[in-house]
Amino acid sequence: MIDSVILVVQVVLLVVGCLFFGVGTLGLFRFSDTLCRIHALTKIDNLGLGFIALALLPQASSLATGLKVVLIWLLALAASATSAHLVARAVRSGDKTGTGRKRGNG
Repeated sequence: MIDSVILVVQVVLLVVGCLFFGVGTLGLFRFSDTLCRIHALTKIDNLGLGFIALALLPQASSLATGLKVVLIWLLALAASATSAHLVARAVRSGDKTGTGRKRGNG
């Protein structure tokens, strides 16, 4: 009985996580502004990854494996926030080349 309840909860969490990924991808395609696209990807996709990681935790064979899943999620959160900050900074400064300089500065 408990195993079937855990399985249903896992399936629901996986479906919700995939739906969040789908909504984030839809935001990537639908929004016209770069900053809005970044917002959709970083917030929604990190939440989707969190639901998927939460769904995988009951299947972890040991505490160490569960901690690795949580650490992967935390690393993805940090990488997403850092990359979004760098892209937003480049957009705000007008850097379209990725070189750290504005276009037209010679």
